[in-house]
Amino acid sequence: MTKKVPLMRKATAIWLIDNTKLTFEQIAEFCDIHLLEVQGMADGEVGTGITPSNPIDNGQLTREMIGQCEMDSRKKIELADTIADHIEINKKSRKNNTYVPLAKREEKPNAIMYLLKYYPDITDKQIRTLINTTTPMITSLREKTHWNIREIKPKDPVMLGLCSQAQFNAVVEGVEKTS
Repeated sequence: MTKKVPLMRKATAIWLIDNTKLTFEQIAEFCDIHLLEVQGMADGEVGTGITPSNPIDNGQLTREMIGQCEMDSRKKIELADTIADHIEINKKSRKNNTYVPLAKREEKPNAIMYLLKYYPDITDKQIRTLINTTTPMITSLREKTHWNIREIKPKDPVMLGLCSQAQFNAVVEGVEKTS
């Protein structure tokens, strides 16, 4: 399901609350925010640290569009055509967060060493995809020039929590097909 939404939805909602006579329903629909959250913004309970963003200045709305919607509370606000084509998000295909906690980052060399030991034909690209690491890190471990090479012990990346079993199996199947 694709929905066109403004940039910085909450900041835009706060600006619309403060500077227009639009209804909370219109603002909630336009910004894709729950009605109660918009009411909380108007009361000052939600979004207190957010700087309002003027949707007219950044080309998302025109003064005429706002004026028409202020006159008719049943009318819905829509993004201006100039920007609507560029701000489409697909809620189902948002990229997963790839943040790795500090404790697990220290385990990446061990996981890379495991892959290099048990799957010597694995490519750097496959390792980068699986472990989310850099090429210099992989190269230093392949060539055994890593600064901490004596302390690195091969450990299964799935057991370390750096990837899922399904991701691991997909990469390993790819390595076995190419060899």
